[in-house]
Amino acid sequence: MAQSFFHSPSGGVDFLGLRRGRSGATEIVYDDGVARRMVWRVQGPASEDILGDALQVAVGAARVLPALYAELKRRGVAIEAIVH
Repeated sequence: MAQSFFHSPSGGVDFLGLRRGRSGATEIVYDDGVARRMVWRVQGPASEDILGDALQVAVGAARVLPALYAELKRRGVAIEAIVH
């Protein structure tokens, strides 16, 4: 899996990315550029194309996190929050 990164197209600082975690699981990373950084582990199989499409749509929305949750749900992708 190549890492995929998406920045807000409207000049905002919101960032979403896909990466492989230490365990080899696919992870979604969110950073608001100011105070919040969140990481979720993707539960079950989900193609990089499906995940990338969801992230790209979400980062273009005015409210990135609610849009991310909605896009993942619409595509049947389950996630689990990782606490650092």
